[in-house]
Amino acid sequence: RWGRGGGKMAAPMGEMFSRCSQPQAAAARLHVHAAAGAKGKGLFATKAIKKGETIFVEKPLVSAQFLWNALYKYKACDHCMRSLETAEENSRRLSGNPGLSLPHPEQCTARKELLCHCPMCQVLYCSTDCRQAALKQYHQVLCLGPSKDDPEHPLNKLQEGWRNMHYPPETASIMLLARMVAMVKQAKDKERWKKLFSQFCSRTANEEEEIVHKLIGDRFKGQLESLRHLFTDALYDDCLTQWFTREGFRSLFALVGTNGQGIGTSSLSQWVHGCDALELAAPLREELDCFIDQLYKDIERETGEFLNCEGSGLYILQSCCNHSCVPNAESSFPENNFLLHLTALEDIEEGEEICITYLDCCQRERSRHSRHRVLRENYLFKCSCPKCESQAGDPDVSSEEEEEDEGEAEAEAGAGAGAGAGANLEDEMTEV
Repeated sequence: RWGRGGGKMAAPMGEMFSRCSQPQAAAARLHVHAAAGAKGKGLFATKAIKKGETIFVEKPLVSAQFLWNALYKYKACDHCMRSLETAEENSRRLSGNPGLSLPHPEQCTARKELLCHCPMCQVLYCSTDCRQAALKQYHQVLCLGPSKDDPEHPLNKLQEGWRNMHYPPETASIMLLARMVAMVKQAKDKERWKKLFSQFCSRTANEEEEIVHKLIGDRFKGQLESLRHLFTDALYDDCLTQWFTREGFRSLFALVGTNGQGIGTSSLSQWVHGCDALELAAPLREELDCFIDQLYKDIERETGEFLNCEGSGLYILQSCCNHSCVPNAESSFPENNFLLHLTALEDIEEGEEICITYLDCCQRERSRHSRHRVLRENYLFKCSCPKCESQAGDPDVSSEEEEEDEGEAEAEAGAGAGAGAGANLEDEMTEV
């Protein structure tokens, strides 16, 4: 297998394109069917696609901001995850410079006059459209009302339990599972929504156990049952009995761990892209580029790598894309919200499979052995993409960079062993 595309396809073909901004156009140029070998299903082009072309734009079935990210003042719309700060506010907070002024403020697209709250729990949205969409889909079940700050409320206990198990850098959120439950509970056609969620790839019990272990780590492996009890106390419903059993809850975790797509939004990033597109005289362009470079250096010194509003979501069509170490497409979030754009990195021929990569830029440049190790540990498959096949004869050794990273990680772990890893991580985030 090359990736998460494998598994059953319970959702009808029409549902595959239902979350796309232009479902008919997407269905006319794409098809989901069985891929070669043991990869399960995959996404294929039925028409030629040019390099740089947007293949589709898709809304998630469900999404949620990471809990630590929200706790530490990364303000995002509770529905679409749009960054709610202006680019200038964003840059002042991240750089620690309250008097900073950004040039070309017209390149910031944030519209604070449109912000609105849930009148009951004061959760913030970027627009009335998002507030109404959230209320219609899941917020009736999850609205805390006057209990928003009550630590004994079952939903607050669930979130606190998750934060105590899953420290930054975050890769998932218990609220993604909570919203899945809430969406089924609020839906008129409950069976349709259960089928939509079940179409994501299924795993064996042993595979699910590995994914859950990877997601929550060694320190908290024994606490999954406690989390399930908190989840049940907050959200149990007779129409979803299976999701609250020990096996069903583990399966939900594995589904999110395998198929959750990271989402990152930033008003500052969008402002930078707008500035990059400006047509300026050479001296002005150089001055602006120097300003932006210095700003990022200041942010790195003050904040480190925590720059964006971050969360994750489940995308039906994008989840059909298998992995390749030489991808011909990539996912991005250029609209500063949860809308995923899949863009062609190369010309894609009719009949060709559309693949993305599950590795970051540094990991993709490592040895075949190193890449396989990352994919095996995180996604439980062995890659057989063209790059891996061409390097099949290479020695099974780790890249120098990976060995250095491991050495640094071991040194840091040893140095902090007596101080309490959880407390250290919490202190770091408090500084952010």
